Amino acid sequence: MMSVTPQQSVEHYENFPVASILLPRRFRKPVAAVYHFARHADDLADEGDATPAERLAALGECSAELARIEAGEDAETARYRALATVVRDYGVPVSLCEDLLSAFRQDVTQSRYADFGELVQYCRRSANPVGRILLHIFGAVNPRHLAMSDGICTALQLVNFWQDVAIDWAKDRVYLPQDELARFGVTEAQIAEGRVDVAWQRLMRFQVDRTRRMLKAGAPLANALPGRVGFELRLTVLGAATVLDKLDACGYDVFRRRPVLGKGDWPRILWRAWRKK
Repeated sequence: MMSVTPQQSVEHYENFPVASILLPRRFRKPVAAVYHFARHADDLADEGDATPAERLAALGECSAELARIEAGEDAETARYRALATVVRDYGVPVSLCEDLLSAFRQDVTQSRYADFGELVQYCRRSANPVGRILLHIFGAVNPRHLAMSDGICTALQLVNFWQDVAIDWAKDRVYLPQDELARFGVTEAQIAEGRVDVAWQRLMRFQVDRTRRMLKAGAPLANALPGRVGFELRLTVLGAATVLDKLDACGYDVFRRRPVLGKGDWPRILWRAWRKK
C-alpha cells in the first residue's frame, strides 16, 4: 500500500509514502522508520560499486539486526532501534521485514524471471510486505484488507518495472517474464536497441492491461480505510493508474522518455481522489 508523490526519486521506493504530510501526525514517525530501513537495505543491494559478495554480506548484517529485534535484544544501530520500536508498538511481524531483505538479496543474485508466477513471487517479498506493515501501523489488519493491499502493492511494483525497462536493462535486469517475451516475439536484443515495434507494443499493452486489472481489484481498500489514510491510498491508486495511462499514450516507448507523473497531473488526481471519498 504505497504512495506515489511527485518529489520522490526514480531509484528509491518511488511508490513509498515517505511520512507524507497527508498522513495523520501519529503515523509519520513509524512510517519514516520503516522507509529508512527499507531504503537503506535497498541501497545496499543496488547502489555503489560493491561486489555481489559484499552486498550479500551487508544484507546479512541487516538480517542479524532483525534477528536481535525478534529475540528482544537491543539492535546495534539507530536505524534498527527505530524499527524495533515500530515492531514493538504496532505488532509488526519481523518476518515481513525479512521478506524485504530476501527480495533485495534476490536482486543481487537473479536478473531474469521465467514467467509471471515467478515475478509475482518476487513482488510478494519486494512490495507486499510494505503494505502489510502499514496496515499494522494503521491498525487495519484483517484478511480482506491484507488481500487487497497485496494486490495494490504488486501492481505498484509492476508499474515501476514497466516504467523502468530501460533503467533495469542498464543494470542487466529484465523483469518482463521470459516466456511472455517469447510469446510476443520480443528479444532482449530488441530491449538493448530500444526498438519499439508492433510486437513490443503488444507485449507492453498486455502487461499494462493486466497490471491495471490488479490495481483496480485492490482499489476498494482505499475506501475501507478512514480519513487521510484512505485519501492517501486513493492518490496512490490514481497516480499509478495515471502512469499506466501515460504508458498507453506514449505507445510504450519507455526508452526515449520514462513515463512519470508531472506537476500538471496532480490537480486532477487530487480532485478525483477527493470526489471518491
